[in-house]
Amino acid sequence: MKKYSKEDILQLVKEQDVEFIRLQFTDIFGCLKNVAITSSQLEKALDNQCMFDGSSIEGFVGIEDSDLYLYPDFHTLEIFPWRPQQGKVARLICDVYRPGGEPFEGDSRYILKKALQEAKDMGYKFDVGPECEFFLFHTDENGRPTTITHEQAGYFDLGPIDLGENARRDMVLTLEEMGFVVEASHHEAAPAQHEIDFKYDEALATADNIMTFKLTVKTIARRHGLHATFMPKPKYGSNGSGMHINMSLSKNGKNIFSDEKDPLGLSKEAYYFIGGIMKHIKGMCAITNPLVNSYKRLVPGYEAPVYIAWSAANRSPLIRVPAARGEGTRIELRCPDSAANPYLALAVCLQAGLDGIKNQIMPPESIDCNIYELSVEERKARMVEMLPGTLQEAINELKKDEFIRSVLGEHVSEKYIEAKQQEWDAYRSQVTDWEVGQYLYKF
Repeated sequence: MKKYSKEDILQLVKEQDVEFIRLQFTDIFGCLKNVAITSSQLEKALDNQCMFDGSSIEGFVGIEDSDLYLYPDFHTLEIFPWRPQQGKVARLICDVYRPGGEPFEGDSRYILKKALQEAKDMGYKFDVGPECEFFLFHTDENGRPTTITHEQAGYFDLGPIDLGENARRDMVLTLEEMGFVVEASHHEAAPAQHEIDFKYDEALATADNIMTFKLTVKTIARRHGLHATFMPKPKYGSNGSGMHINMSLSKNGKNIFSDEKDPLGLSKEAYYFIGGIMKHIKGMCAITNPLVNSYKRLVPGYEAPVYIAWSAANRSPLIRVPAARGEGTRIELRCPDSAANPYLALAVCLQAGLDGIKNQIMPPESIDCNIYELSVEERKARMVEMLPGTLQEAINELKKDEFIRSVLGEHVSEKYIEAKQQEWDAYRSQVTDWEVGQYLYKF
């Protein structure tokens, strides 16, 4: 991450002919918001004097308590490479504060910062590497997104079969121009599905990067006449898009998940961290998988996890320990999708893992075979439970998990649960084409 002072930013904006600065923040549902100011107002913004109406942002505050302030994080300054070279556009990611100077409890970035501070107080640094998948679809004659694609490429296919290769290449080049270290990019399993992986970083920087990544991918896709979507399951019968989260803890610069004396090369902290996530994963699902549509991805037969289990030997469980050991030892949580608010998702993952370490929660025995091939009786014998199957089930589990609600805080918990309940109620009252096709002529 680049390090900037106030004076650095003012000088850079002047030298680079930046005319507009977008002050960005993320709402509790993971949607990026911003207010644009001109360079003449930049010093005022850098002095934390930019106020906005929080009552207009869903899940923030009521109209009687609406004044909130944006505090720019100086180190997040970025000039957008896709904007004009004269009168350039830059951005600053902001924290949200109340008028009295207190952090706003509904700011998801603040919630992650609190979790990271707790880890720091325990001597830990939390590093995260995401694997972000997305689809590239055509737009219609009015520029609106469709689910139409002309390609039939599959996993690791290349051009000319992979028709999105040029767009993906431009995305990678743009991300690198913005300071990302892109480790790999490739076509995914479903037609029109892609993945771009960027290097792990400290969790707050990673959450910021995920939001920047999604904006960049969507922007470059549009330049190619395409629509990029991070919707978890846009097409029936195809694989959905996930956002696997690779996590590690370090102490005094050393990866504490590694222990060469252990048969699997894992430390007791690694086992406890897995145990904590497995204990709380049902309550976490409404955060890591936040949409009605998220649970259309979490079904058997499409590689996404369904069962609550872990393994260092196969890819079917919820939690996988990749083969790398030593400083590369990490834990991969495979259920999250890119519709999740990354700040909240990483906060609950970290706090659940820390709960495991604090209370020495050992996970159950690893499942080292293909879980999908086990019978119901075999899964019961091994006490393998399932993830929530619907958003309603996930909401109910979140309500029951007091620990995860405490991580989110009372404000976010109440607003989030209320909004997600409304989302589920709106969905379940719909009459779908499937229902009409199944029942109209029969009854």
